[in-house]
Amino acid sequence: MKGYWVAFVTVEDKEKYQDYLALAPEALKKYGARLLSRGEDLTVIEGFDRSPDRAVVFEFDSYDTALQCYRSPEYQAAREHRIDCSQANILILKGLA
Repeated sequence: MKGYWVAFVTVEDKEKYQDYLALAPEALKKYGARLLSRGEDLTVIEGFDRSPDRAVVFEFDSYDTALQCYRSPEYQAAREHRIDCSQANILILKGLA
């Protein structure tokens, strides 16, 4: 069963965020993430106090692989750069088939 990683991010310091962007792709690649959607052109319909700057959706071969990627030392090292310069809401969910 596929796994999906959905992230909504508001970047507070674009220069520092580049450090995250330099590290995160390698972790995602290692776990086979496929980028399905990424962008800043989004419409908030409901449930957000503030519209995020960007949203990203990745597909993984499985839910467990998506969780492993997030919990991996490689991604956690990237995350350390992200948490100081952005606000993120991230969820991982199981696919239907």
